[in-house]
Amino acid sequence: MRITRSVAGRRRRTAIVATTGLTVTALLLTGCGGSSDSGSKGADADGNITLTVADFGQFGYKEAGLFEKYHELNPKITVKEDTTAEEKNYYPKLLQQLNSGSGLADVQGIEVGRIKEIVDTKADSFADLSKVIDVNEWVSWKAKQATAPSGAVIGAGTDIGPMSLCYNRELFEKAGLPTDRVEVAKRTAGGWEDFLALGEEYKKKAPKGTYFMDSASAMFNAVVSSSPEQYYDASGKPVYKESASVKKGWELAAEAASKKLTQGLAQFEDQWQAALRKSTVATVVCPAWMAGQISTYAGDANKGKWDITSAPGETSANWGGSFLAVPKSGKNVEEATKLVKWLTAPAQQAAVFKAIGVFPSNQGAYELPEVKSATLPYFNDAPIGQIYADGAKSIPEAVLGPKDGVIKDSISTQINNMEQRGTKPDAAWDVAVRTIDKAIG
Repeated sequence: MRITRSVAGRRRRTAIVATTGLTVTALLLTGCGGSSDSGSKGADADGNITLTVADFGQFGYKEAGLFEKYHELNPKITVKEDTTAEEKNYYPKLLQQLNSGSGLADVQGIEVGRIKEIVDTKADSFADLSKVIDVNEWVSWKAKQATAPSGAVIGAGTDIGPMSLCYNRELFEKAGLPTDRVEVAKRTAGGWEDFLALGEEYKKKAPKGTYFMDSASAMFNAVVSSSPEQYYDASGKPVYKESASVKKGWELAAEAASKKLTQGLAQFEDQWQAALRKSTVATVVCPAWMAGQISTYAGDANKGKWDITSAPGETSANWGGSFLAVPKSGKNVEEATKLVKWLTAPAQQAAVFKAIGVFPSNQGAYELPEVKSATLPYFNDAPIGQIYADGAKSIPEAVLGPKDGVIKDSISTQINNMEQRGTKPDAAWDVAVRTIDKAIG
């Protein structure tokens, strides 16, 4: 999951210290890319190859030391990373490069909000990884997201964002709510309606200047993401106006805004960061990567005040995740494919999880101690390995559309207007529809 401001709030920047302290060095030695003596067109006279990886936000490979490790295992191969901070700037450039057929890296990152459009329109530009990578290792819906109608797999899954709920134990206690993660989960077991009911209870005794949640748009996204049908149907038709999950998410967001349960903050912006630092919000909808954001911006002064529990309801959601793809036009396609296979193998995904806390899409990583036994000291030693793995098992296989990100962002903007400006729900929805229809044609 790459965390930047647009397309589901992808702007991953900082690492979280997750785990048990066990080393993955031995595991990293497995799944090696193999010999670099492949006759690559990109090799110099001595057979040395430089592989370029273009990505966005924070994929975690640098933090986990994986490129250096790959060079140790394959001395003739050097890997260089070209990272764009914001995915919203990265993706248009990628499309331009695909259209021109030049400027592409050996390996390109693709965000989940873009993968459907790439599969539908640019699949022929990428190498088929299905013969190289065992897609059965991934959670099933992850593999299908990157599979073209021809059966070609154009991207290897990196991470996923199983949903949880992060909450401020200190604020809960002051408001007379339970602080134990098991008890909190029980109180929201019925779903997001229970979550709002808990919010109303919080409001009655809330410490002055605090709010139950940071953003109703985040809750909206969690509601929609827990449903198989979201913004498009299986035929590729936009159905966001009729989608039951969109309607439910919108109604709950409107209720939260009208009852002043939310501070109405645009996630990841300066005011949101300040709210975490000042402890003015009691809950944050938490895909796996969000814990790193909270610990960073809430800071050391709030360590131990936060905790993590399972998301409301029986069905989890996925928010985020990316893929690594290999352009066919590259000079080092064979070696790039080997690198992608290695980076997305269980041991390497476990190493990235340990380094920055993003959760693996490769199920083989779930039983490794670095994942299975992972805890977060910042969050009262929450057993995140178990929480996220359990959540991943109940995520439904969702239909993705080419403009999911545009639709999601447009609706989120209008939810924010309901929160901050008091815009009436019907008026806000009308603006969202006009914006979306103009954007998607």
